[in-house]
Amino acid sequence: MKRLQQDECGFASALNAIGGKWKTLILWEVNIEPRRFGELRRLLPGISEKVLTQQLREMETDCLVRREVFPGAVQRVEYSVTEFGKTLNDAVTVLSTWGKEHEARLAAMGEGRGDVGSRILVDDETVIVA
Repeated sequence: MKRLQQDECGFASALNAIGGKWKTLILWEVNIEPRRFGELRRLLPGISEKVLTQQLREMETDCLVRREVFPGAVQRVEYSVTEFGKTLNDAVTVLSTWGKEHEARLAAMGEGRGDVGSRILVDDETVIVA
């Protein structure tokens, strides 16, 4: 994802940190437990090695994930969430809740969703499709 220019409210910085298709999914997985690169590839079907590497580097730069290299005959690398990364849990939870409510609202609108001027009752509230 192209990085957004900084703004006064901080929203661009937040979107830069977690925006895009994969960052929230990566953050979710490393929040559960530390993960190796190959494990993340298996857990995130559809992500390419290049994109996963890029996303992990950006998240490491933003201090959201920690990359730890374990010495040995075969180099082992694990990614885990940082304490700073954990502070995103509250914000992402609120955003997730909003997203679920939004999906339910759109589903409740159903077929009438595209009809301009149609009135739909959603959560005891009349919504007029504009």
